[in-house]
Amino acid sequence: MSLTSQIKPISYLKANAAEVLTQLNIHREPLIITQNGEAKAVLQDVTSYEETQQTLALLKILALGNQQVATGQLEDAKSVIARLRRKE
Repeated sequence: MSLTSQIKPISYLKANAAEVLTQLNIHREPLIITQNGEAKAVLQDVTSYEETQQTLALLKILALGNQQVATGQLEDAKSVIARLRRKE
């Protein structure tokens, strides 16, 4: 994906909003909106946004797990399984 073809001025968005939304949903590529020659916003389709948010949540869980391992906050599997069974 080449981002250079996905950079448009805000005037383009204003004039072609419906087409922009259609293209976002078809191609699922983000669109960078510029104002006065500077990048100001990124538009993306809802599905891509939701996938990004899910990925970030999983990465956060992994980072927290790695942090717990690094600080020695570990529990053996037998203890965890026993605790889970007690809650049933």
